[in-house]
Amino acid sequence: MKNSSFLAWILRMNLIKRWSPMHLVKEENVAEHSHQVAVIAHLLATIKNVYCDGHISPEKAATIALYHEVSETKLQDINHVTKYSSPALTEEFKKIEDLAEIECLNSLPEKLQPLFKELVIQKQVDKEYKKLVKAADVLTAYFKACDELKFHNPEFVSVKKRLSLKVETYKKDMPEVSIFMELFEQNCLASLDDLSN
Repeated sequence: MKNSSFLAWILRMNLIKRWSPMHLVKEENVAEHSHQVAVIAHLLATIKNVYCDGHISPEKAATIALYHEVSETKLQDINHVTKYSSPALTEEFKKIEDLAEIECLNSLPEKLQPLFKELVIQKQVDKEYKKLVKAADVLTAYFKACDELKFHNPEFVSVKKRLSLKVETYKKDMPEVSIFMELFEQNCLASLDDLSN
């Protein structure tokens, strides 16, 4: 059996900084981000099932979320403003991300590749799960923006505005997001003292 570099790339996620080239009060890496997205995706899926008559696997949603930034193991984090500055650039970045995902998948033994394809290759992810993980991704970024603003980092003023609009759209379209925000938003933005009381 041939040695695989798949896990070696995944274990380097903690070396990849997010939000470059912005100033951060608290640095964040791709491993931390992926973990948070996985937790929120798991919560969203559970809320969907319990409150919204959904039939989705929270464990599968969390696993897809853990791998949703796998292309960044090869490419680093690409700033949102840069990535979406023009349709032509966005298209080219997406092509490069697709290639990086395929390269990561191909680093697995052949017998494992079919089992990981719908987790690693974002175009292969089931649409319902992809939408839920994307919502979790946006919520994670929204909480990060709120946190940076709490520490008076003006770099995140426009980021929060942009993400707030996205969150509102998700709340209208996905009842589980609305319930999630009602349940968790206030305490996610609270101080340690407030949480302890």
